[in-house]
Amino acid sequence: MEDLSKELVEELNCDTVFTIPIFGGIAVAESVVITWLIMAVLLVLSICLVRNLKVKGAGNKQLLLEVAVGGMYAFFNDTMGEHGRRYTPYLCTVGIYLAIANLIGLIGIKPPTKDLGVTAALSLMSILLIEYARIHQRGTKGWIKGFAEPIAIIAPINVLEIFIRPLSLCMRLFGNILGSFVVMELIKLIVPIVVPVPFSFYFDIFDGLLQAYVFVFLTSLFVRESVE
Repeated sequence: MEDLSKELVEELNCDTVFTIPIFGGIAVAESVVITWLIMAVLLVLSICLVRNLKVKGAGNKQLLLEVAVGGMYAFFNDTMGEHGRRYTPYLCTVGIYLAIANLIGLIGIKPPTKDLGVTAALSLMSILLIEYARIHQRGTKGWIKGFAEPIAIIAPINVLEIFIRPLSLCMRLFGNILGSFVVMELIKLIVPIVVPVPFSFYFDIFDGLLQAYVFVFLTSLFVRESVE
């Protein structure tokens, strides 16, 4: 049991890949390098998929791409409404990144979303988007006055909510991905052959895609609330 615990701890550790020699040395974690790798893959795919697009006589690749992009835009437009449409590209990008990051464990790479720093950064970006949407829609004065709605006495609660939302987004994503990763690693360590396969369909695929969906869906709901 002790050996099993040690192996699991080693799997959970986010090792430093290299150090940038500025400001006393900036350690670059494995999760950051994997995120850069995902970004590079998405960038290359984006360039390849949008080459030679046609208005007429589109091929199967373009039609499939249009259906996928159109479906994502339709989903977020329905969720956020007309005023939140301008934030759709960001949410689509985050959703695609999270889906790939959560599924990357299938090829033996540690999901970067099991690192609390990654999920915290994503949550911070989401809350900045939400507050920016509120300011853009209502103006600075309207944003400040909004903390006193519906009555001034609950203003401290509304201010506290700014910090509660990113915390809930962060811990929900981090906890679910880390929990799934721990369960799968335990199964692989105890019964390494055949048995992990059906569990992988749930913990690696279904749960990974579900958590990506939940994260962007909740963010879109908060944006809609901000722009209404």
